[in-house]
Amino acid sequence: MNTLLFLLQMTLSLLLSALELLMLGRAILSWFPMNEDNPLPRFLYAVTEPVIAPVRALMERLNLFQGLPIDMSFFFTFILISILSMLI
Repeated sequence: MNTLLFLLQMTLSLLLSALELLMLGRAILSWFPMNEDNPLPRFLYAVTEPVIAPVRALMERLNLFQGLPIDMSFFFTFILISILSMLI
């Protein structure tokens, strides 16, 4: 049972770390002009947007940080993933 729990913990930790890296890549690529047909930004968006979208929807519903030039939902999602990663 301990082995299964350890394996689950390590798998979840690895997935969260990979998601953090993908989000970091998305943030860095957002600083540069890219062609919309470029597969790398499309892949990063497709993988990270399902995680960011619920936080964005919650923030919009609560009218938090409206009108800011940066996406605060991205920032809060990254922080939440980092906290989850530390707790595991």
